[in-house]
Amino acid sequence: MTIDIDQLTEAELIDLNHRIVERLRFLDQMRAHVEMLEFKIGDRVSFHPPGQGQLEGMLTRYNKKTVTVITDTGQRWNVSPAVLSRSKPAKSTNTAGSNVVLLNKR
Repeated sequence: MTIDIDQLTEAELIDLNHRIVERLRFLDQMRAHVEMLEFKIGDRVSFHPPGQGQLEGMLTRYNKKTVTVITDTGQRWNVSPAVLSRSKPAKSTNTAGSNVVLLNKR
C-alpha cells in the first residue's frame, strides 16, 4: 500500500499523523494485553530490575500496560509482563500467608 503524501494538505497530514500514532498505541496495548494473559492473578513470578538482584513475588493486579507484583519482602512493583517469568511456589508449605490471622470457631 502506498500513500502519496506529497498531495496531502497540512490538515490532512496532521490527521494522518494522529491516526498513525493512535494505531501504534493500540497495537502496543494489544501486545501488552496478550503478554499479560500468559499470567493469572495469584501466579508466582520473578523479574530482574536494573541494578538489583532477581525479585520474586505474586502477581496481584493487571494494569493498562503493566502488572502489579507484590514481592516476598512486601514491595510493590509495576512491571511490564514481557520481563516476567514464572516462579516456583514459595518454599513454605503453609498455605496461609504470614499476615493471615487464624480465628477460633465458637
